[in-house]
Amino acid sequence: MNKRTKSFIYAMAIGLIIVIIFLGFLSSFSNPVSWVLIGALLLIPLFYKKSAESNQIKWKDEFSVGIAFIDEDHKELIKLLNQFTVAYDHDMSEAFEKEALEALIDYTKYHFKREEKMMRDNDYPDFVAHQAKHQEMIAQVNGFVDLYNEKGHDALKDISEFLTVWLINHINGTDKEYSEYLNERGIK
Repeated sequence: MNKRTKSFIYAMAIGLIIVIIFLGFLSSFSNPVSWVLIGALLLIPLFYKKSAESNQIKWKDEFSVGIAFIDEDHKELIKLLNQFTVAYDHDMSEAFEKEALEALIDYTKYHFKREEKMMRDNDYPDFVAHQAKHQEMIAQVNGFVDLYNEKGHDALKDISEFLTVWLINHINGTDKEYSEYLNERGIK
């Protein structure tokens, strides 16, 4: 179920509850059903917020690669990915969607350059393979941008899902492979 449908269902539930509360108070101000429904009405925003947060990635200590500036970059990437996901989930304007996507891509490229410089400066033995993974990811994202330019909002779900899986797998996989090597060289 997409966010638009969920929002519509929540709005309909709220409207129905308000009508029932009003009708209950018409019969008697002490009608317990109306008071219970007021409590339910107050809880609906909490349920809505909880369901909206389910698509958000939260930083976990297990994502840390043990290098402070790389961890900060990864936190920023997660923040930007969450903003992009919000743009998709809530069907924001095309300008907001493009801005969120471009910010995520631009920061990803910036992060890759910083990471690659650190690896190159410290003679990381698997640098070429790691750099190739970065280039492959950028090529895939550029393909997604072309798809977005062609299909618009409908392409965002695939982009969001791909980036979420890729980012977490990349941090917990290939990025953690270099951390021990670089930590031994004093990079923290």
